[in-house]
Amino acid sequence: MTWTAPRIARTTADGDQLNVPSTADERAMLEGWLRWHRETLLTKCAGLTAAQLARTTVEPSGLTLLGLVRHLAEIERWWFRRSFTGEPIGDVFTAPGDGDEGLEGADAAHAERDFAAYRAEVDACEAAVAGRGLDETFVSATRGRTVSLRWVFLVMIQEYARHNGHADLLRERTDGATGDYPPPA
Repeated sequence: MTWTAPRIARTTADGDQLNVPSTADERAMLEGWLRWHRETLLTKCAGLTAAQLARTTVEPSGLTLLGLVRHLAEIERWWFRRSFTGEPIGDVFTAPGDGDEGLEGADAAHAERDFAAYRAEVDACEAAVAGRGLDETFVSATRGRTVSLRWVFLVMIQEYARHNGHADLLRERTDGATGDYPPPA
């Protein structure tokens, strides 16, 4: 049987299709928007085969949906676990210094494993910052300045927003699906 990316049961708040509360404290809103963007990426992949996820569809770009999943796992790890908490861990998919941050090397044969690694990384990142204050800081190795956990949440939201735009186009070029959800099976 051919593996396909699982359908996502998106979380909701207040009976709305958007899982971000419209009235809440800052932390709940930041976490809600990041969760929504994470789920959006997975929704764009839902129902596609490993081969479809690894296929380039917007030439001459080599960008793939599977590459985006891998990339965002790397970025999650970099900001939340390696930078903010200082965990001495390597990359999720790439060798140190290769510069592609998971975008290259997406292989259909490893799609299920890569999705599992992405989900595990998101869980690990959420656990790493649970109970930590938004005003807690660290010195960014890439920026050379002090930044807060609040800043990391905002950077991650913009990173997903940008790449979810790419995912929209890649999905449409793959099977014609548009909108927030792939068509029902």
